[in-house]
Amino acid sequence: MKKMNGKLWKTGTLVYSSTGLAMLFFWLLWGDFTWAMKDRAVGPSATLLIKQIGVSDFLYALIVIAFPCSTNIFLSPIISYLSDRHRGPHGRRIPFLLFTTPFIVLGLYGLGLTPLLGGKLHELFPALTLHGGRLLVFCISWVILDFGTTLAGTLFNALVNDVVPRELLGRFYGLFRMISLGAGILFNFFLLKEVEHYVLWIFVGIGTLYGVGLFSLCFNVKEGEYPPPEQPEQQKNQTAVASILSVWQAALNYLRQSFSLGYYRKIMLAQTLLTLSFSPVNSFSILYAGKLGIGMERYGLYIAVTYACSFFLSYFLGILADRFNPLRTGMSCLGLYAALMILGWVLLGNPAAFGPILILHGVVSGSCMTLTASLPQRLFPRELFAQFASATGIVASVSSMLLVPVIGRMLDLLNNNYRWVFPIGALLAFCGVVLLWQVSREYRRFGGDAAYRAPIPK
Repeated sequence: MKKMNGKLWKTGTLVYSSTGLAMLFFWLLWGDFTWAMKDRAVGPSATLLIKQIGVSDFLYALIVIAFPCSTNIFLSPIISYLSDRHRGPHGRRIPFLLFTTPFIVLGLYGLGLTPLLGGKLHELFPALTLHGGRLLVFCISWVILDFGTTLAGTLFNALVNDVVPRELLGRFYGLFRMISLGAGILFNFFLLKEVEHYVLWIFVGIGTLYGVGLFSLCFNVKEGEYPPPEQPEQQKNQTAVASILSVWQAALNYLRQSFSLGYYRKIMLAQTLLTLSFSPVNSFSILYAGKLGIGMERYGLYIAVTYACSFFLSYFLGILADRFNPLRTGMSCLGLYAALMILGWVLLGNPAAFGPILILHGVVSGSCMTLTASLPQRLFPRELFAQFASATGIVASVSSMLLVPVIGRMLDLLNNNYRWVFPIGALLAFCGVVLLWQVSREYRRFGGDAAYRAPIPK
């Protein structure tokens, strides 16, 4: 991919003028904005809605947190495999994105209509309680939404990789991050406080915005031509049964290769702990705010301030990671987060400390994610990067699927004392620091900053 004549950019068979490139960025970032509004809105809004219905912390964690993790384990590899090998007049990503969009819109509409439809079910079937009717509608809508979201999330990044010139990917993702944080600021500052009173209109509005955004993206972004997918000679002219067995054998080889070396198992677990360390507070802070009598307007303001700080820090943190290596910066920041969680546990005996601690949690956790964003690219073998990245995703999804419901059940037994999420976060962060330190020792053994060579599993 080269910049040609100072005016044209090429990626695959696609060639862009400056105007064409600007329009490509516009439609992709417009789609990203509508995606980010959905993404930033669904988590807190669904939490408030399901707690209004009346469920335990365990059931909340099981439905809202664990279920999406479980579907991600199975659906993402399947849709990636199918999309990579699809060839059609409209490309290999856009047809699948179009397919997923109605599911997401329908799921969002269903969540907004949960109180109304749940009441109607109760009227039609008196044996079904009002609580049961609303929970049933919520769960059906959540399944539909999760199906579309899990598939689309995989495809959107793949589309960006296919149509954006490689030399501009860094700048594009910089804009991508800014758009996402901007959407988070808008939702938390202006809309979160209204969710409990206008849940229907917020979900329907965001669903409509998403539908318009994704359909307009799909009809205005054009994919290039792709070479035919490679097919091993032994898989040609196979029977259906033989093909299934071949896929199963490939899956076993994938698992064996991904998890055969202890070094990579430590990296995957360290990355997982980086995410899990922040999950206790991320998952239950909005419920803690409600128990402390903190309104959603003030809570939304805290989150908006967090996003604004992250917005301005991201670029400088990236420079630090490049200069000092993400292993070192990640260890330092995660250690700082562990200390912050202990401090939060001590200080939150005074409810006035909730806001400052929540903001610091958001800023430090976001900084950790930024500082370690390039860790997989630095440590995994280049030729097997996608494989190891997806294996890490499986480990993270399984771990989150198991951990968060356990925390939810523990909080139920502790009479919803959400203060305990802070020492849990501290413990997970400390374990992450230990694992990152162990990885850094082996990283130096394999050459370190000067001459690192990723070991290739047999």
